[in-house]
Amino acid sequence: MRPTLYPLRSLIDLLERETVASMPQLMAALGTSTRRTVVRKLALVPHLTSYSHARRYYALPAAARFDQHGLWSFQGVRFSAHGTLRATAESLVRSAHAGHFVPELEALLHVPCGDALRHLVHGDRLSREKLDGRFLYCAPQAQRRQRQILARRALAAARPLPGDDSPGPDIAAARELFVDLLDERQRRLFAGLTSLERGHGGDRQAAALTGLHPSTVARGRRELLAGDVPRDRVRRPGGGRHRVEKKTLH
Repeated sequence: MRPTLYPLRSLIDLLERETVASMPQLMAALGTSTRRTVVRKLALVPHLTSYSHARRYYALPAAARFDQHGLWSFQGVRFSAHGTLRATAESLVRSAHAGHFVPELEALLHVPCGDALRHLVHGDRLSREKLDGRFLYCAPQAQRRQRQILARRALAAARPLPGDDSPGPDIAAARELFVDLLDERQRRLFAGLTSLERGHGGDRQAAALTGLHPSTVARGRRELLAGDVPRDRVRRPGGGRHRVEKKTLH
């Protein structure tokens, strides 16, 4: 008796046609009644598994349109370039300028993530610090964690910018996202403007808010005060890393 064949091409065709497919759809495409057969076939082709909906949806990497956080949503099904929910939460917390409170992270991921964060802390992949009665999740490395905590405290202590009714966690998260979207020159000038608004000690406060070195903040402040701002390029001519000239052997 000849063994039943389950052509891999039928799975690929379904995912290319539907963009995202559920396990029952994949089983139907293969003509099998067992999940194991689908899982075995999926192992042969690169694919994405949703971190939402209990990991029940699948897609091809070529279909994904990841945002700056490595996240992608298709008809409410959510995928991550980092893989699982735990891996995604870990990456977002580690890279966050001021760590993350649970509501901030859940606003990004659109799924509950408290359990994932607790597992990451218990596995020493993240750390947490209690601030104002809430847990701030941070990177596990002591130096990086301390920088995130200081940045969060600076955000909490900072005066609201014009139009801010209150410097709550949503505004702090939005401000952090805004800074991340700026290029090198824009970030330096924004930090310099923030320093000017803060007055005495502004360079230090703006450095904590933006993650820049205080000397970089001071440079941005001086450029604004002098009106000496290059308008057509990020770096001045000759700025940045110089090219390495090839040496000719004779």
